[in-house]
Amino acid sequence: MELKVSSLAERPEMTGPVVHMANSWPEFVTQDLVGDAHYGRIAAELPQYVLFAEDEQDVVVAHAYSVPFALAAEGRGELPARGWDQVLVWAFEDLRLGVRPDTVSAIAIVVAPEAQGRGLSARMLSALRDNARSLGFREVVAPVRPSAKHLEPRTPIEEYVRRVRADGLPHDPWLRVHVRAGATVERVATASMTVSGSLAQWRAWTGLPFDTRGDVEVPGALVPVRCEPERDYAVYVEPNVWMRHVL
Repeated sequence: MELKVSSLAERPEMTGPVVHMANSWPEFVTQDLVGDAHYGRIAAELPQYVLFAEDEQDVVVAHAYSVPFALAAEGRGELPARGWDQVLVWAFEDLRLGVRPDTVSAIAIVVAPEAQGRGLSARMLSALRDNARSLGFREVVAPVRPSAKHLEPRTPIEEYVRRVRADGLPHDPWLRVHVRAGATVERVATASMTVSGSLAQWRAWTGLPFDTRGDVEVPGALVPVRCEPERDYAVYVEPNVWMRHVL
């Protein structure tokens, strides 16, 4: 597939098609409150960190969102256990305060459903790395959502991350793409994203009954969702894996 990759800073008129591109995220994943508050701001306030790919028919088939932040700022220094949520908060806090960033974090690489299976995720990761380098950064980090972890939600994430193939590459396909691109595993982000809601909300998001106390396996979830019927809520705390790309 011939692709044309651009940034929203270069082509702001494409904001609508990029933002509204079809995706295959499970509904509950989009209910993270930190993400809901900040994700939409990236295209509007940091367009130079949003890349998109068009096919031969000029249709947007993939996009890559990232954000700059100051990892070396006082009180930081280490990639956070709260992963995706925390880096979004840091990025927009730094933007508001005028703090100079030193690192770029990938936030999402999304391929339209009809274009999946063609290697576009690896190509967008490469473009994201190149974009960060062109903007003067020497490092990209990524709170990676392992793409096959949902198939075994009760396997501890630490055990899952250690699993490798005979060739030494990670067992997980998306982790493997990052390693092939030059990344190393930094640490597990144990609480990278948190989604909480009433049982009625969880039923609407998943179509499951959510009527029994305990851990509920939800399609697309990397770990079970904790259900507390007597308190009318359920909570999902998603682990991710921090990957570090030295440019």
